This record gives sequence, C-alpha cells and structure tokens, in this order.
Amino acid sequence: MIATNPVDLLSYATWKLSGLPAQRVIGSGTILDTARFRSLLSARLNLDAHNVHAYIIGEHGDSEVAVWSSANIAGIPMEDYCRILGNEVCAKDRVQIAAQVRDAAYEIISRKGATFYAVAVGLVRIIESILRDQHTVLSVSNLVPGYYGINDVYLSLPAVIGNKGVERILKLNLDDDELNKLKKSAQLMHKMIDRLNLK
Repeated sequence: MIATNPVDLLSYATWKLSGLPAQRVIGSGTILDTARFRSLLSARLNLDAHNVHAYIIGEHGDSEVAVWSSANIAGIPMEDYCRILGNEVCAKDRVQIAAQVRDAAYEIISRKGATFYAVAVGLVRIIESILRDQHTVLSVSNLVPGYYGINDVYLSLPAVIGNKGVERILKLNLDDDELNKLKKSAQLMHKMIDRLNLK
C-alpha cells in the first residue's frame, strides 16, 4: 500500500523493484479526489453523496481527469437527472468543481499544514476491503492493463478490491475529451518513469 506522493510514480517503482505481482501493489491514487468530487456534486445537487457515482481517474495530481460522461445519480445519468429537475451543472460549474477537487490538498495544507487525516481514512477503506474481502470498487492507483491504449504505468482507474488486492480494473466509457486527458496523464507518468530509468 503506497500513500506517499507522487503516489502513481512510487507505486510503479514499488511494483518494479519489489517483484510483487501488480495486483498486490496498490497506491491510494484518487480515492480522496473521487470522494471530494462526489461530495461537491452532492452539495451542488442537494443530495446525499452516497447517491452520487462519479470518478476522478488518471494521475493523482494536476493532470487528473474528472469523468463527467459516466457520472450518475442513483443510476440515472447526471445530465438526465439535472434536466428532470431543471438543475443544470453547466460547463462553468464543471470546470470550477474539477478545479476545487484538484486543488483541495493545497488549500488543506495551507490551513492545517497537512492532509494526513483524510489520506488515513482512504487507506483504512482500502485495507478494510482487502481484509474483509469486500470486492469494493475504489479509484486506486494500479497498473493499467492496456485500456485506452495505455500500458506500463500506474494510474487511478476504478478497481474491484478484495483479499487478492486489485481483482479487476473497470473500463469506463470515456468521451473524447476525457480520453485525451487520460492519455496526457499517462504520457506525463511515462516521462517521469523514463527519467528515473525504472523500465
């Protein structure tokens, strides 16, 4: 379990240097970013966050990707839900929410000095799913299995976590913009990996 930043790079390095199977090396990834994303959406839509299903994927950092295209409210696509209620989350709102999610850590550090309490809660959630074999879907940093033409890099994608570690990685249907952003996130990670000569 890797939580230290840059978490995706360190997770990849741990996998490469440890000799462990990739499914047993898990980074905390965007688990907190995803929770913040759902929380901000729930506040914007005046709903319990448990009913909001949406993910932040890619690098845990500046190139992370908010996946709007598959966001849903209790199984209803978010756009349909908003249209029914007349409560649109417009493009400007989306940019603002994604920026708030991405920059939350900077704000917390400036106010409290660190973000370790929230990270600890996320790690407990991952460990609980492993120890109790819960098969929980969490957005953790793991080895991308060739999805979207991306290989040999650790990034956050929704993954089923159980007692074997990462048991399955889920492939979201991304729109073109999200896919391009995810590929850019992967390219960034590859450049860092190349600099460290880890391949």
